[in-house]
Amino acid sequence: MEPPTSTFTLLEKAKAGDEEALSQAFEEHRRRLAVLIHFKLSPRARELSEVEDLVQETYLRAFRDLHAFTYQTPGSFLRWLSSIADHVIIDRVRYQNRDRRAAEEVPFRSPSNPAGPEPADTKTPSRLFAQQEAVERLLSRLNALPEDYRQAILMAKIEGLSTGEMAERLGKSREAVSLLVYRAVKRFRSLGESAEP
Repeated sequence: MEPPTSTFTLLEKAKAGDEEALSQAFEEHRRRLAVLIHFKLSPRARELSEVEDLVQETYLRAFRDLHAFTYQTPGSFLRWLSSIADHVIIDRVRYQNRDRRAAEEVPFRSPSNPAGPEPADTKTPSRLFAQQEAVERLLSRLNALPEDYRQAILMAKIEGLSTGEMAERLGKSREAVSLLVYRAVKRFRSLGESAEP
């Protein structure tokens, strides 16, 4: 196993009952998870679901199942969150495609549901708005990329896959993947520079 990271330390504290450590681990991965969820959704699903709602549901399930997570390498926590998000998205699509009794949903804590779980994010509205704007700027830049460049950045920089893992997934050589990521990152940076005043 690779040396422990700050995520490893936070998750160990969280498993010992430190909820603040878990909130911090979630916060460190929020933007990357939101981007992954955005691109995992079909255009139709994006119209019907808010990415932030899916992030919250993912965090709720991760909180519930944290005991089942085993840290393996840097990036394994995000990959675990991403797999949970896959299930959240599937469940949401199923929910949207059929009538479902309201009692099956798990509403967050509110005056009408005092026993419900706390949302993972209790930040101020202005801070949430600023975070949402940052995610939207990132999504805009990613959407402006050609599909192969976008996928390369999502796999390498958002999911944190190694060159070998990407090569296997894409059916390309490591050298071809390295070149693809280099070109994708270069184009992504140029989009950021042209957007600055």
